[in-house]
Amino acid sequence: MARLLYSAAMSLDGFIAGPGGDMQWLGRFMGGPTDEAAAALPERVGALLVGRRTWGGDDPNRGDEEKEGAFGGTWHGPQFVVTHDPPASSPPDVTFETDLARAIAAARAAAGEKYVCVLGAEVARGCLELGELDEVVTYVEPILLGDGVRLFDHPGGAEVVLERTEVEVGPTATHLWFRVAR
Repeated sequence: MARLLYSAAMSLDGFIAGPGGDMQWLGRFMGGPTDEAAAALPERVGALLVGRRTWGGDDPNRGDEEKEGAFGGTWHGPQFVVTHDPPASSPPDVTFETDLARAIAAARAAAGEKYVCVLGAEVARGCLELGELDEVVTYVEPILLGDGVRLFDHPGGAEVVLERTEVEVGPTATHLWFRVAR
């Protein structure tokens, strides 16, 4: 069965996006040497489970047809977007879902034996709250944003224990892989 993996690039001070969801900061780390380990992740992903703001939000590659989209435009496949207000129609391979548990089940079925990659802080937090998140990988970039959207933000929330499974140093980012302890 597919495992749920929350994948995010993150500043050293814990932000996955700047104020207002700004992702332009990430563009300064693109276009340099290829990060082979990060580039290998999309082949391991069978479906995306995405928050609505992430799906329609700021893409550092917007306007570049070759690089726009998930994983710098290298991934294509089924996407399940969690939203309170689904549009009347959707692009090919995109399903809008109002219920997170139903979206998780559909994404798992679509992913087969590959990962369901979770994109978006609120969806990741919801997956944790439901006990559905299996792993977390963060690509820690050498920058301090000072403000924005945190990797996980749940004031007064429950403690979640993670087991480190891998640490790898890429050309710019440090990759930290964790398993959610059960």
